[in-house]
Amino acid sequence: MFDEVTKSIQWGQETLTLQTGKVARQADGSVIATLGETSVMANVTFAKEPKPGQDFFPLTVHYQEKYYAAGKIPGGFFKREARPSEKETLTARLIDRPCRPLFAAGFKNEVLVMCTVLSHDLVNDPDIVAMIAASAALTISGVPFMGPIGAARVGFVDGEYVLNPEVADMDHLRNNPEQRLDLVVAGTKDAVMMVESEAYELTEEEMLGAVKFGHEQMQPVIDLIINFAEETAKEPFDFQSPDYSALYGKVQSLGEAQMRAAYAIRDKAERHDAIEAAKAAIKVGLSEEDLADANLGSALKKLESGILRGDIINGGARIDGRDNKTVRAIDSEVGILPRTHGSSLFTRGETQALVVTTLGTGDDEQIIDALHGNSRSNFLLHYNFPPYSVGEVGRVGSPGRREIGHGKLAWRALQAVLPAATDFPYTIRVVSEITESNGSSSMASVCGGSLSMMDAGVPLKAPVAGVAMGLILDDKDHWAVLTDILGDEDHLGDMDFKVAGTANGITSLQMDIKVQGITPEIMEQALAQAKDGRMHILGEMNKALSAGRNEFSAHAPRIETMTIPTDKIREVIGSGGKVIREIVETSGAKVDINDDGVIKIASANADSIKKAYDMIYSIVAEPEEGKVYTGKVVKLVDFGAFVNFFGKRDGLVHVSQIANKRLQHPNEILKEGQEVKVKLLGFDDRGKVRLGMKMVDQETGEEIAVEKKEEEKSE
Repeated sequence: MFDEVTKSIQWGQETLTLQTGKVARQADGSVIATLGETSVMANVTFAKEPKPGQDFFPLTVHYQEKYYAAGKIPGGFFKREARPSEKETLTARLIDRPCRPLFAAGFKNEVLVMCTVLSHDLVNDPDIVAMIAASAALTISGVPFMGPIGAARVGFVDGEYVLNPEVADMDHLRNNPEQRLDLVVAGTKDAVMMVESEAYELTEEEMLGAVKFGHEQMQPVIDLIINFAEETAKEPFDFQSPDYSALYGKVQSLGEAQMRAAYAIRDKAERHDAIEAAKAAIKVGLSEEDLADANLGSALKKLESGILRGDIINGGARIDGRDNKTVRAIDSEVGILPRTHGSSLFTRGETQALVVTTLGTGDDEQIIDALHGNSRSNFLLHYNFPPYSVGEVGRVGSPGRREIGHGKLAWRALQAVLPAATDFPYTIRVVSEITESNGSSSMASVCGGSLSMMDAGVPLKAPVAGVAMGLILDDKDHWAVLTDILGDEDHLGDMDFKVAGTANGITSLQMDIKVQGITPEIMEQALAQAKDGRMHILGEMNKALSAGRNEFSAHAPRIETMTIPTDKIREVIGSGGKVIREIVETSGAKVDINDDGVIKIASANADSIKKAYDMIYSIVAEPEEGKVYTGKVVKLVDFGAFVNFFGKRDGLVHVSQIANKRLQHPNEILKEGQEVKVKLLGFDDRGKVRLGMKMVDQETGEEIAVEKKEEEKSE
């Protein structure tokens, strides 16, 4: 029999509950976490033996949103959940990043964490609940996990931090001017492990305060998990971190000198070739038993790490000769592609991003089908990291988790400076092609994306730059923060800390820690140092372009907006869309109409826009009494002529109003198809239009004083 255990606390405005022992009882650890009426089930399983020769830790995290959780049926033809959405991929990364460093060193057994959203109340975001459920499931599973972790979402309204703001408050942050921050923080009882955020130009002090606030607010959650685990945790898995000190001693004696010489080479390609040669030389001196040891990779990495980290901690220069605060050389270019709407090439050291901006219409907006409802996005940012960017041969396929995560980070950094859709009615797509990489290609995408959009004529509120910071941590008294880290410094260091923003403040902050957390003192220095680096990069970017261009590319669409009464929408669309299709076919422009009566007319040709605008105006506008119009005779009858004078609007010119003389029949002067000038005299009791011709000069369109002329005749 399995014992069902439930524990609850009041957390913020909601009740947080952890439950185990009722479902998924064959998993090593299974927990259902519920916040309000949002429930997520986390199940953990792990292999009891590592695969032979396994030289890395194979942790896999899946997060799945089931549409039934919100009482919905999936869209599309298949009507079932299929490939992970962007939100699911990003949430899986949120769970993975703070948990991975907390597994015991040397543990290489396969671990699977699966989080499934079972219920969503449309108030509490399931991502925070999933992080808590995963932490609890890992903690009770028996796997050597040095947690638990807690997690919290932090908002910022009117200078006050808000714990776990509602989904509606955080959705489309830039359309909610009161909400200036969406920050997710995760950590242990003593330290912060992970931060992910988007912000509206917050100061370094405000961002640091948000991180501290989130860490304080998650402490009751950590206590709840510990209390929960005291009753439900399985016996710890029998695992001892491997002792490979003897193997490391051999590796060090065989290759330290050659490896140190390799790390003294500043060119990335040459350095990596020398490092591989040093590893090969070490392996030549090892026995077959040593070569078969699964810890050989760890021993080699420890040798590399010790050389790189020791030089920096002891005050020496970094791999490429820089001090800890210097940013690599920057070169920025814009307008480098002739047919695109906007383009830039941003190069920082050996990292390079070719970034292209395309402007589209409302038809190009992304439709997002999510648990909390459908929405549309008019800003898209896609990031691509091909193998050639690091000089490798590899498989090219659909975007992976890393590409989706890096693209979203750049999206978050840039969204805060975009113009309002009412002021700039375009869909904006930014694509970052990483053509070279040696440290923080995501921050290069931010810089290149800002330049590319300005080159396309997007009126950004301010340019945005980003910089990646690193950390070498020896102990609490010996550490160094590094500005603009290289790939090797990221790989062998203890922190990846990315900060993007304008000259006025931070728009995005992402932090991942590879050790068991960092102190506020370290984070404060990293933020201050990152600000200096960001300001330097902005200065270099401004040399290429400092604001949006006043003119669009000749190949970009122009969009004209007009607003019509909502009761006229049906007339513009027509039966079965007949009228709108005719407008599009006749003018050559694209026409979008929303339910509020806002119409967007788009074309690269100004004449097409004007033609479509005039056609729509003629349908929805009302003719003005006393105004002169040019029309066409469509029908002659005994008592007058019907004239089409305003769009599809016809009116009657009575035979007495055709000329300043008596006519037996209108055909004495008029014929069908003839163009005439008419004045709108008014409307009869039935709303029919009354027109006149005799008071209008048919050549000039000017009015004639009819009564005065008739008086002169009688005299």
